[in-house]
Amino acid sequence: MLKHRKFPNFEVIKRKVMNRKTFLKKLALGSAAAAALPVMGNQDTPLPKDSTYERLMQRVGFNHLPPTQTPPQMKIVYHPSNSRGHANHGWLNSHHSFSFANYYNPERMHFGVLRVLNDDVVAPGKGFGTHPHDNMEIISIPLEGDLEHKDSMGNVAVIRQGDVQVMSAGTGIYHSEYNRNNHQPVKFLQIWVFPHTKNVAPRYDQIPIATLRKPNSFYQILSPSPDDQGVWIHQNAWFFMGEFDAGHEEQYRIQQGGNGAYLFVLEGSVSVGQQTLHARDGLGIWDTQTFKLSASTNARVLLMDVPMGL
Repeated sequence: MLKHRKFPNFEVIKRKVMNRKTFLKKLALGSAAAAALPVMGNQDTPLPKDSTYERLMQRVGFNHLPPTQTPPQMKIVYHPSNSRGHANHGWLNSHHSFSFANYYNPERMHFGVLRVLNDDVVAPGKGFGTHPHDNMEIISIPLEGDLEHKDSMGNVAVIRQGDVQVMSAGTGIYHSEYNRNNHQPVKFLQIWVFPHTKNVAPRYDQIPIATLRKPNSFYQILSPSPDDQGVWIHQNAWFFMGEFDAGHEEQYRIQQGGNGAYLFVLEGSVSVGQQTLHARDGLGIWDTQTFKLSASTNARVLLMDVPMGL
């Protein structure tokens, strides 16, 4: 039985006349901040007209997309951990690899269809109140602790370290997420991917991925197919976890033409070519079919293979 929990109250922020710079910023981000803060709502309330999908599509399409006039040549973009956006609300400490809520960087809007990669820490007993989403594929990967989920489809579940959860928002869904425990924080990755098909029926799924683990190899945890290993989403994207011993080298092949790979290091250090990555660094790779990863230390890496075109 889901117990009632109190969430932080927030004062209504009065609208102010915006100058041009502020207007462009708000146009790009819309009200995405509402998805990052606890906002209590009623699941019977109609979805807002400026939907999740439309808000986040406002300014994508100009960075980290395939070139149209130059021959393909392997390209990379490096995002060191200390370059990420940061917001500490007390109950929530979040780092943003891409523009989100009050963090805005026109060169960090997305990587292909990968739009949000948030590294979240939620304080004991706190969480995200009920809020809506639509037409977005939302993936949660707990790294430590227990995250409790409730949605307007009637799902009540707890996802833990070693699980992966996916929610296809589709035509619209309300949900809440919060720390199940009152004595320790919960740490998890929140990832948003643009779908290839809009207005699908909302759906929810979660699985344990511990049984899929393969030492010194990338093992699949997400794909476009419900018949494949791991969870699935409405997008030609594949996610892999890799746990490597120091000194191991792993060759990776991009899953389909037009895709790129975004690496996010969870633990340890690895290198791709001349670029060394440490914990919480990100590296986008595109316009290549293969690349080699070398583990400098024992390391754990999340690899997201996604279409570069929208």
